[in-house]
Amino acid sequence: MNRYALGIDVGGTFTDFVQIDEQGGGRTLKIPSTPHDPSEAVMAGLGELAEAEGLATGAYLRALSRIVHGTTVTTNAVLTGKMARTGLLATAGFRDTLAMRRGMRERLYDNKYRAPTPIVPRHLRRPVRGRIDYAGREVAPLSLADVDAAAAAFSAANVDAVAVCLLHAHANPDHESRAATRLRSSMPGVHIAVSSEIMPEIRYYERMSTTVLSAAVGPVLDRYLAALDRHLAESGFAGALLIMQSNGGVTTPASAARRGAATLLSGPAAAPAASLSCLAPLGERSVITIDMGGTSFEASLVRDGKPSVTTSGTVDRFAMALPAMDIKTIGAGGGSIGRIDAGGLLRMGPDSAGARPGPACYGLGGTRPTCTDADLLLGYLAAGSFAGGRLALERSAAERAIEHHIAAPLGLGVRAAAAGMYRVMNVNMAEAIRAVSVERGHDPREFPLVCAGGAGPVHAAMIAEELGMTRILVPRDASVLCAAGMLRADLRHDHVRSCASPFPPPVADAARIRSLAADMEFAAARQLAAAGVPVERRRFAHGFEMRYAGQYHEVLVDDVPRTALRDGAWEEILRRFHRTHELLYGYALNETGAEAELVSLRLRAFGLIDEPAARPAVAADRPPIKGRRSVHLPSRDGFAAVPILDRDALPAGFAGSGPAVIEGAMTTTFVPDGFDFAVDRLGSLILDRVKGR
Repeated sequence: MNRYALGIDVGGTFTDFVQIDEQGGGRTLKIPSTPHDPSEAVMAGLGELAEAEGLATGAYLRALSRIVHGTTVTTNAVLTGKMARTGLLATAGFRDTLAMRRGMRERLYDNKYRAPTPIVPRHLRRPVRGRIDYAGREVAPLSLADVDAAAAAFSAANVDAVAVCLLHAHANPDHESRAATRLRSSMPGVHIAVSSEIMPEIRYYERMSTTVLSAAVGPVLDRYLAALDRHLAESGFAGALLIMQSNGGVTTPASAARRGAATLLSGPAAAPAASLSCLAPLGERSVITIDMGGTSFEASLVRDGKPSVTTSGTVDRFAMALPAMDIKTIGAGGGSIGRIDAGGLLRMGPDSAGARPGPACYGLGGTRPTCTDADLLLGYLAAGSFAGGRLALERSAAERAIEHHIAAPLGLGVRAAAAGMYRVMNVNMAEAIRAVSVERGHDPREFPLVCAGGAGPVHAAMIAEELGMTRILVPRDASVLCAAGMLRADLRHDHVRSCASPFPPPVADAARIRSLAADMEFAAARQLAAAGVPVERRRFAHGFEMRYAGQYHEVLVDDVPRTALRDGAWEEILRRFHRTHELLYGYALNETGAEAELVSLRLRAFGLIDEPAARPAVAADRPPIKGRRSVHLPSRDGFAAVPILDRDALPAGFAGSGPAVIEGAMTTTFVPDGFDFAVDRLGSLILDRVKGR
């Protein structure tokens, strides 16, 4: 029997599936999500894939060797406030750290901008006496009586999770470990998140916020994974289930449950790996990737084959300091709702109509105008072939929604209002790209744009126009690109240890650096061994977080060879720090005599997987041109009849010029005038802006 690997990306509006078999054949599927229980959509999709393969569901699941699963369960829990009731055990005198944050307004000149309400209310933030100092020495003993009192208060409040975050636990976890052991014995069944196990590094607020996030989403993720595992086991699945993490790697369900915050960008994190594989025929290793689905829009940047990673991210304005892809997410998707604000301006999003009731044109009860409604009225979407023909769109419903909520209040015609909605969406998404490029010192015009998501290719060319970008790549499986990328993700574990030292380090500190690096490798090797990764498929990448003395933020010197640690090649590491600092900020202080210092050591541990081979495109045996349709052309601010091409019937090497609409089973690409297009050997569409435009 054939064996399969399957990538699953559960989004807020659609759930995507990408299946690859032993012969390199593939199959894709996109079905509406079931927000009340995401596992229902997963199981429904598995049933459809089984039927397509001519197998019973049980036989199909037994043929699955690996499922890689990305989920928005934890993200949606934070965004909607539907997290577990959580308590916090904090060092006496510091329980208000969670509310005080960094003491700075995110919008410096907006004196009405309020900090978000802390996830843990003050009465559930319980103090415990005892103190470890910055060097890891015990200054005052841990009060187990305070721990017991906190446990009693938590139990009385029916908390589902507890975060344990004590001062300087990164230097010595003894107090945290003893407190957590006491809580686990007195509160069985309650999810306990311990900061020294999740993120043992300096900065108390970031460590506390990350631990609280892990605790608050832990029970939600536990319940979801347990339900999914039960459904899969009952149906006969006996392969490996892996969970996508925010850092671009995968991990086991047990590890994901322990560090729930590591899955907060689970789905979008797979896009960069998939983008690089699509760029292979072009020889490109730097790219900006966008993913526009039904609910959100994500943008990320890859330079020289390395996706941008951050340890200073936020989720719904809450600090999340675990390594994560540097992804800018905004509420801009096909379901984004249009509205007129108090000042009479047209806004799109961030609210979304989601999967149900969805856009007005879905005919499922939605009455608010959305991006998809506008795209339908502008001619970019065909009413009868949306989502592979699974859903017939109602043009009249879209017209009514836009007329009532947008056109009439602005005194515009329905088509003009739809064109305005389209333009605002494109500007919003261009701003998100600027956040990961221009604001990081990169010129977006130097990068190709890889466009993913079901809604993205309709907007990609106009986003590129907004930014001056000249090349766009729309992968063959653009609508399910993240699910495809999951099948290319290696098993990954991140480790960090704070290690303050002048740099180059004195002899005693050098010995401590080597010892901590060895400890992290040993712990990571045990994790990989527990996951069944053989020694020859393990890879380790060390990193040094460094800064100039007096600076607040660090710079990561990544991929430091083991030999540099062993031989004490500190000067070479220092030179790399100067070069990295100059690349990021435009200057270095190596010639001024400024002192450098090491802040933390990092380790990325990989369990390498066999990547699926890229499959050449095979065109369907039918005419590539389906006809013509009236489509809005932004450059002319009017409508014109343009060719409609069948994406699945275009052979490799097929080329043409805009304006055109290229319709596939699960996504549509709009090619405006001023762009040429061609199909490469993998079936990707390459859009190039005509020179002089």
